[in-house]
Parts: sequence; structure tokens; C-alpha cells
Amino acid sequence: MKTIRRLIYWEILLATGFVLLAFLSLFFFFDFVEELSSLGKPSRLEPDVIYEVRHALLYVGLLMPSRVYELLPISVLIGTIAVLARLAQTSEYTILRTSGLGPWKALRTLLGLGLIFVLVTFAVGDYVAPLADKTAQLLKARYQGRISLGQTGAWLKERQLYSNFSVNVGSLSPKGELGEVRIFEFDNQGLLVSTLEAAQGQIETDESWTLRKVLRREFDTAGQMSARILRSDLETFRWPSTITAEMVSVALLKPERMRTTDLYAYIQHLESNGQTAQRYEIEFWRKVFYPLSCLVMVVLALPFAYLHFRSGGITGYVFGGVMIGISFFLLNNVFGYIGNLNQWQPWFAAASPSIIYSLVSLGAFGWLVLRR
Repeated sequence: MKTIRRLIYWEILLATGFVLLAFLSLFFFFDFVEELSSLGKPSRLEPDVIYEVRHALLYVGLLMPSRVYELLPISVLIGTIAVLARLAQTSEYTILRTSGLGPWKALRTLLGLGLIFVLVTFAVGDYVAPLADKTAQLLKARYQGRISLGQTGAWLKERQLYSNFSVNVGSLSPKGELGEVRIFEFDNQGLLVSTLEAAQGQIETDESWTLRKVLRREFDTAGQMSARILRSDLETFRWPSTITAEMVSVALLKPERMRTTDLYAYIQHLESNGQTAQRYEIEFWRKVFYPLSCLVMVVLALPFAYLHFRSGGITGYVFGGVMIGISFFLLNNVFGYIGNLNQWQPWFAAASPSIIYSLVSLGAFGWLVLRR
């Protein structure tokens, strides 16, 4: 069994590597072509710095870990189908079956290989891709001037002992500085207490924000006849807050490209401040279940080893496997939107496609093995 396992693992790893390399080359080309329109433009922050080909290549290269994370499961499916269909076509798999590779041993063997792909996908998606993607966004922001979300930026809330705060961050600079910060303070009765506008800000490590060029307005309503607005201009202002740089990044960048722990911390922050976290909870559970889709892919590919054919190419079978994989990922995205609209349990919305396709593939596997 060790020899059989080594043979199957090596063939599938080699085929998956070639498929993944082909996909990455294709997406690298598309991403680089998209950057051609930005070549030759000066940086908004440093006019002497020009966006050159080497910068575009570096930016596109930093996007590749995220592409690996997205493409690895479907590459596993295509590579495994290609190997198993070829072994079945040349009757090598029949020889392996007569040598002791029974159906359940084959399933356990592929699940062991799938577990390796799960660990690789999780490591890339939770450690390599977030760091590389953040570096790429900051590199691009050096030439675009800032990272922003729409016209109004990102909104966050924080609840403290005696006050509630609504925070608006307009942009995030390449150095991690905040731009166009607005803070609205309310008391526990919902009355506006003060507003604060800052041109720039920095999130410190001691659970505080250092804001610069601050315009602060305090609303004194102690008496109906003496209500007044106190205005003050400050060079710097320290605001104690538990909102971290990672939470601002989640709000400004794509949540699916953040680390699982950072996304979980942001969900806890939203819930503690009475905000809806349905969308982010679904993204969190999708990040939990997405690496496990590699196990679904190898289970989907296993029935192709039990198809009986001797002549003809395996192109049609590989194409069918590709269509199955594409339908899986489409359904995975659709269930996320449907679950968000219908207020499904986040884990159910994220896990349903994997459960459905696992049951279908195991049913096909059982029918091919037991009935034929």
C-alpha cells in the first residue's frame, strides 16, 4: 500500500501543480494587462516616483498567493480527475484494484492526500495571502494616494461605559495612517454629545488613537436657555478606543482576504456594539470551510476511477469535472448571498454546498462500486 500510495500521490501532486501553474499564469497575464493603463503615472504622494513595469509586476506577483488560495481546490479536482481517468483508461487502476486497492482503501488514500491540500490551502489563505494582499494594496495606494471604500469610507461603532461612538474613516494610507476621520459621540440616551473631525490619525498599540489637526465640537445642553456649542482646534488629540488597525482593514478591504482570527475579532466587536454581523459571520465560516473543499474535490474525483472505458481520450471527462468544480464554486457564492438575504445560520449557508456535493459524490461512488 505504501508503494501504491506513493504512486497515486506523486501523480496527483504533479498534475495538480501543472494545472495550478497554468491557472496562475493565465490570471497573472490578465492582472498585468489590467495594470498597463496605470504605467507611467506619477505617485500622488511622491510626484518623483513613477509607476513602472517593475512596480506592476511586483503588485501582480503579490496577488498570486490569493489566487493560489482561490484556485487550489479546483486545481485539485482537475488534477485528480485527470490522473484517475488516465489510470482507468490504461487499466492501471484495475491492476491496482487487484493488488489490494479496494474502494474504501482508495477513499481513505485520497482523503489523506486531500487533508494535505486542506492544510496547504489553510496556511496560504490564513497567513501568506492576507500579508501579501495587504502589502499589494499598500503598494498600489502609494501611487493612488490612499485606500478608500466608496465615497464615505468605512463606518464603525464602539460602545464605552458612558458613551457610544460612531466612527467614520475616509481612507487608509500606505503607511497605515488614517485619513479624514470623523467621530460622533452619543450619550446613553442617544443624544449627541460631541463631534470630532481630524485630517489624519494613527492607531497606537496602547488601545488609543492619536488624531492630528482636530476640530472638536462639544454640545452643552445643561440648560434649555444656555445651550451652546464649544468649538476647539487642536493639533493632536488622544482618543481611547479598542478599535484596532485590523478592524479598520477589515472594514476598508475585502473581508474574505483577512485572517480568520482578525475576522473573528471584528465580528465580536460588531456584536458587542449592537451591529449586525451576518455578512462577516458568513465570510468567517466560508474561510473555515473553504480549505475543507479540497476533501470534497478528491471525493468528487474518485468515481472517475471506476468508469470503464478503454478507447478514446479523457478530455470529455476532465471537461465534465471542470464543469462540476465550477458549479460547486458558483453554488458556494450563491449560498452566501442567499443565506445573508434570508438570515440563515452562517455556518449552514457556508457549509451547505460542501455537504450537498459530498453526498452526491459519495452516492455516485457507491453506485459505481456496489452496483457495477
